[in-house]
Amino acid sequence: MKWTRWRFLTLMAASLLMALPSLAQKRYDPLNQKEINDLRETNQEPDKRLKLYIAYARARMVSLEEARANPKTQNRGEVTHEWLTDFLDIYDELDDNIDMYVQRRDDFRKGMKEVIEADAEFQSKLLALRDAANVPLEEFKQYQFVLKNALETVDSAVDDHKKTLQNLEEEAKKKKKKKDKE
Repeated sequence: MKWTRWRFLTLMAASLLMALPSLAQKRYDPLNQKEINDLRETNQEPDKRLKLYIAYARARMVSLEEARANPKTQNRGEVTHEWLTDFLDIYDELDDNIDMYVQRRDDFRKGMKEVIEADAEFQSKLLALRDAANVPLEEFKQYQFVLKNALETVDSAVDDHKKTLQNLEEEAKKKKKKKDKE
């Protein structure tokens, strides 16, 4: 009887240990089901897909600003952290998609122009959040790291995005010259 109970407890403990990594890997998705479906439909259309990512990132920034401006918002630092994390996750996905389209050698110049415009907007809003006056230190500490990360991510992406657009423009010119010669 004692041996059976011991085996049962050992099996339960082993099962729990095996399940922990899969539970830890579950990640909150900042996109809702409609956004996911819309993105799925535009997988082969880079300009439209990038435009959607920009809209979703912009929506997260608007929600962040609204929450911060609302005097009824409780746990403002925590809410700011959550919205910034969602923004950053979406922005990272945007960047991953740009890399995918570059590798596929797609022509998405229009989408890149919109991305570059959005980069400037996002930089401005993130800097305004960083430099906001009258933010209690304890509140700022709750989102300081993710804000710094978001600023660094957008700042480094700006140059990459401009270079990507430049390369796309050069590639389009080469294709046009080649087509004109034929």
